[in-house]
This record gives sequence, structure tokens and C-alpha cells, in this order.
Amino acid sequence: MPTVFLIDDDPAIRDAVGLLLRANGLAVETFASAVDFLESDAVQRPGCLLLDVRMPGMSGLDLQKRLQEMDCRMPIIFITGHGDVPMAIRAMKAGAFDFVEKPFQAQALLDRLHEALALDAQERRRQARRNDVAARLALLSPREQEVMERVAAGQYNKVIAADLGISISTVEIHRKRVMEKLQATSLSDLIQMLALVGGE
Repeated sequence: MPTVFLIDDDPAIRDAVGLLLRANGLAVETFASAVDFLESDAVQRPGCLLLDVRMPGMSGLDLQKRLQEMDCRMPIIFITGHGDVPMAIRAMKAGAFDFVEKPFQAQALLDRLHEALALDAQERRRQARRNDVAARLALLSPREQEVMERVAAGQYNKVIAADLGISISTVEIHRKRVMEKLQATSLSDLIQMLALVGGE
């Protein structure tokens, strides 16, 4: 289940915000430090982070950087006090989803959390599709790869045949196999698949 992972060293904030989110139907897990979060299995799970900018030890910004190094793309919403706004802006430039200033409005926070959870679900679907396409591409023979690249570039069969020194009918066979192995229904479908994998 998509979860809001709340990381704040202040137990009162963890209790109050945790209560608010649960009362509004969100699954919540709380952590007292960034290290506690990293040592859990939460990094791999669907959800978003609600993260204090300023914490002893590993700060919110340090955790953001660490997650980027781990290629974790979970959306991050930073909680910030008034004096931390420049830090929050830095976090946004580094890819944070948003930041909310204390004291925050409950509904505004809930709206942004729902948007962050939706973004995470969308990205996970996209990543699953990417992995699926990559696995199918791995099934192609070297010759099928060559034909596919030329088909995707818009070359005609006779041009591909001349380029590769094979007959047009052989190009057609390879082209058919490429479409079957990738489960592509059209040329535009094939191009979208390649763009998806190429866009990692």
C-alpha cells in the first residue's frame, strides 16, 4: 500500500502529523531520523517522503542526496521552518516535489501528499513498463537489432536491405520478428517503446 514516510526528530510533530494523515485515510510510517529510514525497507516501497529539512546527524538535504545516489525516485515533500526557506529552495532545485512551511495548513498538506503519491505510482508504472520493454529488447538477435534501429529511423525496407547486404524479403522477416518479440502493434508503438527505454 502506498505510504507516507514521515521523518522528523520531533516526536510531537511525528505524533500530530501522523494522527492527521491517518485520520484522512493515509497509511503512515514515522521515523525519528534519516538513518532509521535508510536502515528500513521503506526505501524500496511505494509512497512519498514527508521530511524535515533540519535534523541532527543526517539532515533532510543529506538524505535527499543519498537517495539520489541510490537511484530512489520517491517524491519528497520537505517540512520547513521560516528560516529554512533558502534550504528548501535548494532542495527543490535538487528535485524535491515541494516544501511546506510550518505551521502548515492541513488541507494544503494533504492535497500535496495525494499528488506526490499519485506521481510515485505513475513513475513506478512507467519503470515497470521500461523494464518490460528492456527485457523484450534483450530477446532480439544482433541482426534484428540492426533492422529495428533502421526501421525506427524511418528507413524503407529496400534501403535497409542495401545497407545490410541482405534481401528485402529477409528484412521483412526480421522486421516481423522484431514487432512480434516486442509486441509492438505499429511503427509508432515501436518508436514509443524505444523512446521509453532510451529516456532512462
